[in-house]
Amino acid sequence: MNTQPTLTSVPAHVPASAKPPKASNAPALTSRDLVKDHAKDAFFFRELERHGILLNAPQIKAVRHGEGPMLILAGAGCGKTTVLAARTAYLIAVRGVPASSILLVTFTSKAAREIKERIGRMPGVNPAAARSVEARTFHSFALMLLRRSGCKEQIMGEFNAQHTIMKMVLRRQDPSQTYQPETLLAALSAWKMQGQGVEELPEKTADEASVKRILEAYESWKQERHLWDFDDILLQLRRRMDDRLFLKRLQNRYAWLMVDEFQDTNTVQYELVQYLAAAHRNLSVVGDDDQTIYTFNGARQESILEFDKLYPESKIVTLDINYRSDSRILGLGSAIVRHNRFRRDKVLKAAGPAGQMPFYALPSHPEEEALWVVNHITQQVQARNVTYKDIAILHRTAGSSRAVLEQLLLRDIPFVQYGSSSVFYDQTLIKPLMDHLRLSLNPRRMESLPGAIGPLYVPKEEGQAFILAQEKETRKKYPLIHLTRWNRLQPFQQTAVKERIKLIKSLQKMKPAYAIQEMRRLFYDKYIQAGDPLVYTQYKEMVLDSLEELESAAARFDTIEQFVTYADELSLRHAQMELLKDESDGDAVQLMTIHRAKGLEFPYVYWIGASEGILPHSTALKEKPPEEMKAAAAGKTEQNVCDAALEEERRLAYVAVTRAKERLYISSPAYYHGKPSAPSRFLLEAYGIKKSSIDAPSRKTGRSR
Repeated sequence: MNTQPTLTSVPAHVPASAKPPKASNAPALTSRDLVKDHAKDAFFFRELERHGILLNAPQIKAVRHGEGPMLILAGAGCGKTTVLAARTAYLIAVRGVPASSILLVTFTSKAAREIKERIGRMPGVNPAAARSVEARTFHSFALMLLRRSGCKEQIMGEFNAQHTIMKMVLRRQDPSQTYQPETLLAALSAWKMQGQGVEELPEKTADEASVKRILEAYESWKQERHLWDFDDILLQLRRRMDDRLFLKRLQNRYAWLMVDEFQDTNTVQYELVQYLAAAHRNLSVVGDDDQTIYTFNGARQESILEFDKLYPESKIVTLDINYRSDSRILGLGSAIVRHNRFRRDKVLKAAGPAGQMPFYALPSHPEEEALWVVNHITQQVQARNVTYKDIAILHRTAGSSRAVLEQLLLRDIPFVQYGSSSVFYDQTLIKPLMDHLRLSLNPRRMESLPGAIGPLYVPKEEGQAFILAQEKETRKKYPLIHLTRWNRLQPFQQTAVKERIKLIKSLQKMKPAYAIQEMRRLFYDKYIQAGDPLVYTQYKEMVLDSLEELESAAARFDTIEQFVTYADELSLRHAQMELLKDESDGDAVQLMTIHRAKGLEFPYVYWIGASEGILPHSTALKEKPPEEMKAAAAGKTEQNVCDAALEEERRLAYVAVTRAKERLYISSPAYYHGKPSAPSRFLLEAYGIKKSSIDAPSRKTGRSR
């Protein structure tokens, strides 16, 4: 097998003679040229220059803006943090604005700390003034105000605490409930961030009524004990805003408001900003509609697209000079995202250091892709071109990183995996199937029993406790058989246990991929669908994608024993890597989803899975949108929902490309889950080639099996 696909300067299906897109060079003019010495504020810019801060024309315009609303469209890598810090300093040093009347809202504690430090280093801002500026996250700011108002509720900051409470509520409500605590908590969070309380949850269907009853019990439990979660903090402040006196005090205190990453605001955050700015309208928001990739978390692209409708007198400043990427990398990103219809028109110019043009690979399938990526990284590091920590591997979904993660583990390459703490085979969805395979080899592998108990619709913890208690009295070759004597189970459940044991016995002689297909056909797909309706409804395509990924992984092995041994070896290596993580010097490859990478930058980026069905994801390629998409876009036509989904996928591709500073490698597997897959239409569009002009999979209405 060829594990070294040829690197090309254009994607597959693009003529070799095609000219790669390239961003134009930015003008070299800075404040030294643009702010004359006779200007009243020249002293401020001269002092910035002495500190090594040379602002370009649009940055100067944003910094100088006085009263009234302003939308700062900040393209990727265009220095928005510098502008926010410099504008804060300008208000204090030039306009004489009291530092304590400035509120700067960010989305992460890290960003809040960074902006505060930057402000402290700005000319004209003494330490006392820097401390007086309120730079906080939405949650930190809201909690500070609520505490000052006398709220003494304890905050459940840890997800584990919420999870434990929800688990307890589920047991009390109905032990036979099959909802997963994490799914219920995610649904509750999404509902609250639309500004709704649990009492307003719908209850038209039996499932909706059941979910509402559980969530109301969860909220009652918290209320009785004076507990809040993070979402409650924002919701409580939003409700307090209806108190005119309370709101007036806030508006008087914070007369100058700046909001970072405005495209990521959800409904509640958006309303809080409007309330705070209503009296003075000195609102400056910074964001990039081309980087709106969190709509699943309630982010609203309309926040930026409709800003000047809400504030007709607003000034719009576009930061369009990119200091991060090579002009050809930036050119590709711009050529991708310009095909979105719903966006603010902007064309980024390059001022970053020269790197190399993007390169493209066309591996046969994800396994070959993973081998090539890891080999290429190894060569680059050995040649001392780069260190591991300067490299990021970006992927669309957890499943699409499975092969490359395995290669990193097998080759002992240090890496940091974001958003997951387990290998693919140990993930919640996959583990029960793997445990059935493990039990087919060793029916007394006790740690695998819970994986087999769950899909029998038996409570895992209680079921395993019963089996272990019975084992002390009588050891059985197949310990699962004890469940047939458990008086808590109905006769039909006891029969199902016997049938499952027969199936487990038969699996050992099957090919691994066929064994997984059989388990899915006989019970697992039905269990996933019925086991937690919320999971299946909200994440059906991701669930099916992961199960297909498991079949693809298993197809490489001839026997169950080979496959299970391989998976167990990976689990062991991963556990060892996690133990050593704290002892490493931080020199590790960054492996993360594109969503996680937003706001970050890396010298070397490998974007894997740049193929149709992966990015754009299959969910965005359907003629009819999934029900969860329609529900989240109430009032929109099906066509509008489909178009919006595809545009968000295109924004993801833009974010992936613009993370790279010096080198960008884009890999498009020709086959995915055994089916042909063309290079991502987003790459072809960037070269002026329409999707319809190549032989590629068309939009599908569903999944064939």
